[in-house]
Amino acid sequence: MKTVKKGTIRSKIKRGDQVVFIAGREYNRFDSAGKRQPLRGKVIAVDPINGKVKVEGAMIMKRHRKAVPQMNVEGGIIEQEAWVNISNVALIDPDTGKPTRVKYEVKDGKKSRIAKSGKAIAEPQWVRKAKAEASDEQ
Repeated sequence: MKTVKKGTIRSKIKRGDQVVFIAGREYNRFDSAGKRQPLRGKVIAVDPINGKVKVEGAMIMKRHRKAVPQMNVEGGIIEQEAWVNISNVALIDPDTGKPTRVKYEVKDGKKSRIAKSGKAIAEPQWVRKAKAEASDEQ
């Protein structure tokens, strides 16, 4: 039986990060010259409990959806990203542009992500709608 993890589970890869595939189907993409060019993309969703991420334009799967006229749902074949194991992607180093691992450093009470090159990885540029609306009201 699978044990259930308790507490908060954190992931070093956040939504909005630029990542590159280091394994799997998207790692073996080839360009027109025949050279391997692993897919690079932006993370659109993270599931830290199951250790999965969704990357923009990666692992495209087709879903056949039946139309439901009562709920105004269109039918057809819908293409969407599938979940990918988090071990198949790595963050891109802002200095070198290559895959990197991440460590954390605390400076002045703020926790920041640091790449192997020693350069800080910028926080992703996305904001929750509820927080953005609350800050506008104040």
